[in-house]
Amino acid sequence: MDHNKWLQENTYHHSAFANIADLVKQKEKKGCTISLCIPTLNEEKTIGKEIIIFKSELMNRFPLLDEIAVIDSGSKDKTLEIAASYGADVYLASDILPSIENKKGKGENLWKAIYQLKGDIIVYIDADIKNIHPRFVYGLLGPLICRDEVMYVKAFYDRPLAFSGGIRPTGGGRVTEILIRPLFSLFYPDLTPIIQPLSGEYAVRREVLEQIPFPIGYGVETSHLIDVYQKWGMEAFAQTDLDQRVHRNQPTRDLGKMSFGILQSFFKRLSGNQFKHLKNFNSQVLRQFQSQNNTFEAVEINIKEEERPPMITIPEYIEKKKKLK
Repeated sequence: MDHNKWLQENTYHHSAFANIADLVKQKEKKGCTISLCIPTLNEEKTIGKEIIIFKSELMNRFPLLDEIAVIDSGSKDKTLEIAASYGADVYLASDILPSIENKKGKGENLWKAIYQLKGDIIVYIDADIKNIHPRFVYGLLGPLICRDEVMYVKAFYDRPLAFSGGIRPTGGGRVTEILIRPLFSLFYPDLTPIIQPLSGEYAVRREVLEQIPFPIGYGVETSHLIDVYQKWGMEAFAQTDLDQRVHRNQPTRDLGKMSFGILQSFFKRLSGNQFKHLKNFNSQVLRQFQSQNNTFEAVEINIKEEERPPMITIPEYIEKKKKLK
């Protein structure tokens, strides 16, 4: 694959879609519906601003979104009350598909949103963005609305590619640079042009989401890229530069837990006899170390990256689709 050609043809800047009225016209012409999903857990400091901005600009002023929903993991703060007071539809993940044993994790919320929400396209936006702006939504929807062949659009931000005046260095977060890029370079080189594979903001067509499994934890973004690539190829992807994203950083130890979960999901997707020993690797214990009173002690953390099956295999979802036809 010609990586530079893919970048030129499939990488956008959000400003290309800033004419929201035109996007609405194209959306209505195609007769598609769009849902915004915000997965939450104790996000009372930022959720209100997100709902206000998205609802006022992308529902009331321009009817780009058909629904705005919060899927919550069981917040102990006022996340749910605030989101509901500003007009979002609010759901507890544990209340969705109650016949299935509930599990905790962001991926669980994203997966259950496929069942709960109505849209032909679902946009996922994290709840902790401090510099929230409508571009986080319309920038991701633009390629899907304008190009029928695009099925999955990822965000990138912070240190974007410059589209004029040369190229500046760009990159993802710490886990992306020291784990995901090396893994993709070794095993899935076609995926390396995706600038920020672990970004939490993306927009996807329902027919894709319902056919792929969802790790319930940290591996969800990585597994999506691999599964969509293997099923639909790189032509299904596009990515949009959203300029800058301001959010809280995680401690290095927590990034170790994230990496461990990602590796479990990654190993499950390796194929071929030469990778058999990695694919069957099933350790769930992460070993870290901590220092206390000038002594070191080992800490063992159990991390099991469980996965939900494709939503299209769930009987309740199949029945719901039949009723909607």
